[in-house]
Amino acid sequence: MGKTKKKKKQGPLDSTMGLGDHLEELRARLILAIIGLLVGTILCLCLGTRIIRFIERPYTNAIAARTPDSRNDRSITDSNDLVQALCANIITALSSDPNAPSIDPNIVEFVQRIYAETVTQISNDPNAKSTSKEAGYTHPRQSLVTLAPADSFVGFMKISLISGLIVSSPWVFYHLWMFVAAGLYSNERRYVQVAVPFSVILFITGALFFLLVVAPISLRFFLTFGDLIGVSPSWTFQKYISFVTILMLVFGLGFQTPIAIFILNRTGLISIPALRSSRKYVFLGTFVVAALVTPPDAISQITLAIPLFALFEMGILLCWFAERRKKAKESRD
Repeated sequence: MGKTKKKKKQGPLDSTMGLGDHLEELRARLILAIIGLLVGTILCLCLGTRIIRFIERPYTNAIAARTPDSRNDRSITDSNDLVQALCANIITALSSDPNAPSIDPNIVEFVQRIYAETVTQISNDPNAKSTSKEAGYTHPRQSLVTLAPADSFVGFMKISLISGLIVSSPWVFYHLWMFVAAGLYSNERRYVQVAVPFSVILFITGALFFLLVVAPISLRFFLTFGDLIGVSPSWTFQKYISFVTILMLVFGLGFQTPIAIFILNRTGLISIPALRSSRKYVFLGTFVVAALVTPPDAISQITLAIPLFALFEMGILLCWFAERRKKAKESRD
């Protein structure tokens, strides 16, 4: 009876793939990932204005929620404050100032009546407000401002690049994970193949979670705090875009935690008991990481640290389910 030859596992210690081969694999995967990123960026450049409006929405909503009547568009009333004060001063001067030129009292009454009717119309007529908005009269603090000639261009390119990364993330993450898979044993590579779609979903979910949930909360907190101390917001386009895009990336990468834990466990680098025993250190570590990668404010740090720890627990749960399924399969065999 001949002996059956066991198939040799190929993996990181396999001599058929040396350091040079790994570097060549990395180079090829990076080139393909960059090509995909460039395609996504060009696509987002064509849709740049719409993307900017979408990213600005948390800011505009936070500004609109500052005061009770801002939802009805205060642009016309704010722009008419000076006009109303001027009319009131003219009427007062014509009526009481002895140095004022002699004018028929009927003219004074006529101006008073027109003034009162105009104020009432502005306050009650929605068409007057919409007409002002269509004409381009906006509240000076509604729009983000630029302080340098190139700020708008740099911000536009930054938005297009980050949006391009999100759009091309399935392609980019596929090639990055395939590079990782090249250094694993053949029986371990299937875990990477499963991880790719979940990694993409979690990255996009993390970026949108910040933009749609965390950013509105943070911005409203900052605006409210500024009102309490008597500081008016005058945020720049460049600063706002940097704040949003960087944290979108941070949250997107932070949401990769369950996938990373799952891969480490399935490849035997860390056990479930070790993960469970490190909970208190991980909890502290999430706040340290959040403090390092987010702006120096408690709101952004807390809104990143808590989801990170929840994702750590999700990773443990995934490992537990996979281990349980493996044991059930072995018991049936």
